[in-house]
Amino acid sequence: MKKQTIIIITVLTAGITASFLIWNLNSVPAITYFPTDKQTSFEYANTNLDMLSEKTVDTYEVLWNISSKSDRTLYLRQDASLLFVNGVLRGIRSKWEEDTAGIEIKEKLSGEDSSYFQSISYHHGEVHYPDDRIKSIHTMTYDQLYVIDSPNTPLESFKVPKDDYETQWSTLLIHTTHQQLLYSWKQLINHFQINNESYLAVPLTRLYKYNHEPLPSFTQDQTNQIIGQLWEGLYKNYILTAKNIEEGEQLNSYIPIILFDKQNKHLIVLYELNGEKHRLIQQYPDFDD
Repeated sequence: MKKQTIIIITVLTAGITASFLIWNLNSVPAITYFPTDKQTSFEYANTNLDMLSEKTVDTYEVLWNISSKSDRTLYLRQDASLLFVNGVLRGIRSKWEEDTAGIEIKEKLSGEDSSYFQSISYHHGEVHYPDDRIKSIHTMTYDQLYVIDSPNTPLESFKVPKDDYETQWSTLLIHTTHQQLLYSWKQLINHFQINNESYLAVPLTRLYKYNHEPLPSFTQDQTNQIIGQLWEGLYKNYILTAKNIEEGEQLNSYIPIILFDKQNKHLIVLYELNGEKHRLIQQYPDFDD
């Protein structure tokens, strides 16, 4: 009982000392959705979170790695990734290159205390054809990492629990994170007076499942277009806005929630940046042939 109490107190009071990671995005072009190119694909796309080592007695290092490669050189390749720790935004990375196939981003960050790391990435490529025809490819990847930093046990990490001990820890970390997120999302829904029963609610970190699972009442191709245009809006309104927050000011933001209209007309993105509540509404498109 005493050990359980220590575990709960440790999680509830956990602080993350990871530096807030926002890439200098001044020269990064906007992500723009174009009709899907059926002749081009990704050879691979990955997001990986791994604990490297115990940095000091009180801290550890985590490697955040994003990589992707298209099956041929494209006019423009771009990857964007978001990292959340215990549901709180702790990093944004974006990289673009012209006339290339591959993109790789690596970042080390320090953390302390038991934590639940989640990262979702959007991998994008523009394919330019003669007569100014432009098409695109895109996919999403996700990874998670549980780090257990308890005073009574050795430091350890895992992605999927393999025994009762890890299952108890993952359940505790997910529960405390989810309770915090539910409170944040409820505040946003009430603020904008949204009837949540009219929407399918999906956290941003769960969007990757729609790589191969269509949204209700839509085909996979239509879903791909909805998600592609959603990321176009997320990049412009969430990622770049977060970057533009005054330098030196600590950024506070939880995982955004995506609301898909059950009448199949539009979607809403709800998020908060440093106490300011935002709502992004996107009408569903006229779908590509």
